[in-house]
Amino acid sequence: MVIHPKIRGFICTNAHPVGCAAHVQQQIDYVKQQPALNNVPKRVLVIGSSTGYGLASRINAAFGAGAKTIGVCFEKEPTEKRTGTAGWYNTAAFHKAAEKEGLYAHTINGDAFSNEIKDQVIAKIKEDFGQVDLVIYSLASPKRKDPVTGDLYSSTLKPIGQAYTTKTYNTDKDEVSEITLEPANDDEIQQTIKVMGGEDWELWMAALHDAGVLADNAKTTAYTYIGKKLTWPIYGHATIGKAKEDLDRAAAEMRTRYAGINLEAYVSSLKALVTQASSAIPVMPLYISLIYGVMKEEGTHEGCIEQTYRLLKDALYSENPKLDEAGRLFMNDWETNEKTQAKVEALWHQVTQDNFHQLADYAGYHSDFLKLFGFGIEGVDYDADVDPVVTW
Repeated sequence: MVIHPKIRGFICTNAHPVGCAAHVQQQIDYVKQQPALNNVPKRVLVIGSSTGYGLASRINAAFGAGAKTIGVCFEKEPTEKRTGTAGWYNTAAFHKAAEKEGLYAHTINGDAFSNEIKDQVIAKIKEDFGQVDLVIYSLASPKRKDPVTGDLYSSTLKPIGQAYTTKTYNTDKDEVSEITLEPANDDEIQQTIKVMGGEDWELWMAALHDAGVLADNAKTTAYTYIGKKLTWPIYGHATIGKAKEDLDRAAAEMRTRYAGINLEAYVSSLKALVTQASSAIPVMPLYISLIYGVMKEEGTHEGCIEQTYRLLKDALYSENPKLDEAGRLFMNDWETNEKTQAKVEALWHQVTQDNFHQLADYAGYHSDFLKLFGFGIEGVDYDADVDPVVTW
């Protein structure tokens, strides 16, 4: 079939197998052009491995450090009449590239919140690795089913305490407007913590430890975004912020609980980027469009692959990593420093419907959005007839 993007709201409902493969290869090429990540261990588990930061982490570990990787994702398989998800095609491309270079790669597709998938991962680690030295937790989901009670929890994107009115950009209508977000109630806050907090990360680490597959001196990190003044009302001081606080709690508790094997557990505070998760959050398309323009002008802009390379090289496996006030690995300082934020805030107050495309880098935002689904990649013929059925 000939595959062109079908965009609905903040998502693209299809994906291009050749484009996704080309995008993965671009990231692999970047990593191979950098100095080798010699300190990164050779047995790595990535939970949430098929898109965004999780995929980039897996690419860096494999092609930058020569690591064996096991990935966990939840992606839809293609049929002859319907494309698979971008994550499916990304994973297929990763496997093909890894096989070509003789790198071990295994991916388990299913609900990472379930005990069944945890058991499958543990069995595979025992069979092929023995133990893992690094566990990257990079899940993003709007819902989570409790593996014990069966209760289904849903996250919400709301402020806490009072309603919040701010500017936003509607990508469907190409419109800068105001949006008012009503405050969350206590149940919505607790459900968001259940979905996006540290509980499942803790369950994964407990399962790995109890099964004896977590190596001595292992490290683990979960990814987060904190932001600054412009995004605090929807991030730091909101339902998501409470979930992020729970990640901090989980990291601290795991360092104590697994002190016997000298586990290092960190939350990594990363840069605002266009991902399938961030595209759904009010305010973020406008903020990201503005911050892209500022950081590109300053020469500090990074994508997922550059950010995670630096995370592994300069933070997670550095003797003196830079930490923020909460003890997180502080990777978004190039974005959240006062000078950069002052520029963005000035643009934020100036931006209107009439000048949005002059002040903001929406072209960069939209390009990155399309690339998430394998579209807009240089060298790919999007009018060609391609087979949507790809396996790994």
